[in-house]
Amino acid sequence: MGTTQLESVQEPKYWHLRTVLSEALDSDFTVGEVLPNERDLAARFGVARATLRQALEQLELEGRLQRRRGVGTTVAPPRVGVAVSTAQHDWAGGVTGEAWQPVGSTTGPAPASVAVLLDTDIDELVHTVRRTRVTNGQTVAAELLYVPSSSVPDLSAIDAPAGPVRARGVLRELHRLGLEGQDRSVELGSAGTDDAKALDRLPGAPVLVVTTRYFAVGGTAAVSVATYRADTCRLTFGDAGDLQISHQDEERKAS
Repeated sequence: MGTTQLESVQEPKYWHLRTVLSEALDSDFTVGEVLPNERDLAARFGVARATLRQALEQLELEGRLQRRRGVGTTVAPPRVGVAVSTAQHDWAGGVTGEAWQPVGSTTGPAPASVAVLLDTDIDELVHTVRRTRVTNGQTVAAELLYVPSSSVPDLSAIDAPAGPVRARGVLRELHRLGLEGQDRSVELGSAGTDDAKALDRLPGAPVLVVTTRYFAVGGTAAVSVATYRADTCRLTFGDAGDLQISHQDEERKAS
């Protein structure tokens, strides 16, 4: 990163610095590399430390930088692609998917909004599997996968009553079903307390909420509600998938 004295510009000084730093991240740094401390960076670019902090915070919001306790500010890895096309016909993550790590499983009624998607009674017992998605050693998503008992009738409570082993058992039985299709929606949300803790973000941080319904044996076999860090993820669309854009009561397709 070369020495650059910022000239008088029309845009805010921190924004111009953000652009300079962004270009330097592409050319002079590698993923995971630790940036020099704030004092050295501020001196190198001839700006106040407050201006530098604004630029660094903006780059962190954009997912270009990560602040790690005990390490400092590092160059973030590329954003994780979140596929929103419904053209794919596989269970997300697989039985033992490398990206998704089972955390545990509980049994009880699903939230009312999920029960509607599952087309189940509000008091029907549902297995709730919690998983996290880890990329480059960082948790980028937390998922709640709701599986009605009717979708996994051969699941035995004796094998594993709780924990990751129980979660794997639910997933294993679910994957015995032949997936017939799925639909998916994505919306911007705010991290709740549990998701914020899992994602190492503050409550209220922006997130992408991906809701997926999986269809099998003529009905809805499971519903996934996955919360992704908005600063580390990007949406991807398959060649065969259309983007559904909903606005009030109208829908239109954009291919």
